Amino acid sequence: MKHQTHRGVALWAFLAANKPNKYGSIPDLPDEELADPEELERQVFLQEWGPILNLPIRGAPKFRPDIDEDGFVNGAFGTMDFERISPKFDKVRYRLEKLREELRDVLIMTSIIRRRVPGQEKSRVLDLVRAGHLATADIIDEDMRGLARFYLRACRILKEISRLVDQRRRRRQRELAAMLARWE
Repeated sequence: MKHQTHRGVALWAFLAANKPNKYGSIPDLPDEELADPEELERQVFLQEWGPILNLPIRGAPKFRPDIDEDGFVNGAFGTMDFERISPKFDKVRYRLEKLREELRDVLIMTSIIRRRVPGQEKSRVLDLVRAGHLATADIIDEDMRGLARFYLRACRILKEISRLVDQRRRRRQRELAAMLARWE
């Protein structure tokens, strides 16, 4: 079957060259100046999801190695160098991170409730609660009761953080002493 030609050019090529832009055009503006559909889609995506994508990320970035069906790690994550320099999972450090996040949340709630309680009363009541002379269940005002509960919770979290930091410091000292003993 012979192709039809127009002045030596195949008809299908001639039609393709004269085909209008399927995305439309603007008068007096060349099609090269128009944004690509991918660029427009990216702008819409950033407009809709930009605030969420700009939220801060807590903690260190987590790397997930590419593992094949046999369980072997592909790429740089499977090398001995990566294994040597990557920190091992530390339960105490993980627990400390979680407690610090919880403490930050409790302190935010405490600051919100603290604004709703009158000035001098809150410090006296919190002193009594901290000393153990007053139970939170005995406090009549709901805002003051909530403030006392969050205050006690923050105190418990701070004690736990302090205990874990001491435990971690003692463990590191033991590891360092053992390492120095091997060198002697």
